[in-house]
Amino acid sequence: MAKLRGIDAEIFPLVLGGNTFGWTSDESTSDQVLDAYTAAGGNLIDTADVYSAWAPGHSGGESEIVLGRWLAKNDNRNKVLVATKVSQHPQYSGLSAKNIEAAADASLLRLGLDVIDLYYAHFDDSSTPLEETAAAFDKLVKEGKVRAIGLSNYTPDRIREWFSIARKNGLTLPVALEPQYNLVYRKDYENGLMPVAKDEDLAVFPYFSLAAGFLTGKYRTMDDLKGKQREGMVKDFFTQEGLDVVAAMDGIAKAHGVELATVALAWLNHRPGIAAPIASARTPEQLPALLAAAHLELSDQDMQTLDQVSDKVKG
Repeated sequence: MAKLRGIDAEIFPLVLGGNTFGWTSDESTSDQVLDAYTAAGGNLIDTADVYSAWAPGHSGGESEIVLGRWLAKNDNRNKVLVATKVSQHPQYSGLSAKNIEAAADASLLRLGLDVIDLYYAHFDDSSTPLEETAAAFDKLVKEGKVRAIGLSNYTPDRIREWFSIARKNGLTLPVALEPQYNLVYRKDYENGLMPVAKDEDLAVFPYFSLAAGFLTGKYRTMDDLKGKQREGMVKDFFTQEGLDVVAAMDGIAKAHGVELATVALAWLNHRPGIAAPIASARTPEQLPALLAAAHLELSDQDMQTLDQVSDKVKG
């Protein structure tokens, strides 16, 4: 299991995504998912202050509220690590120092926590000087509100710039990177982010590990997808090359007696520099296939097959 600098804990090889909490999973179902994940040894839950502001009638923070209530009910804070993010909440947009401080306080209140284990800059904010943003995150660490800093959706150049500023000014260095990365979307991580992550010893936690459900195999035709909540996110993967990846996964999954989702996540766990993939379960019934990835050993031939077929995908 991977270790995270600044946090004295080993990370389970699957991070539970919290984007469904209070959205496609009601509170009771979310609690069941969280119970099952932690019972299996899972110990890092990834959410964001913006989840799920996009849903009708929601304003953001719904996921954090559900997670906070679950933490309070279970009294297991010492066994669970919480990651959340700032910059996209409708009330706390951007990465100015004032906004970061206010957003962190709001997240702590919703989560019912004294400290956030891993706090991400969710998306880069080009309108705010990076010196200001890096200093604001450092201030949160020094005040004891945040234990470690992460970056998500940053370009390699901007990550290097953040580190340069932090070193020059004696600021806390980021320890984690959250990029989009999966079998049908490899270019951003492999063509620029991976070398930066290696140089700076960043623990990498890929999001969209299952390509918004495409790599579970449940969407084999556009008809399967029509009218679904994730139609807009998944339709771009419906190319012949993308479907060829799913077909290759089928064979490997059958050989190991596992689900396609298990293979997709295990592939990530076998890739260089990956600490653990992030995946969400809308119901507790979806969770076993995700958890199984933590224990699936893919052969060199399996990896070669998946690498070669996914190399042909335009993403």
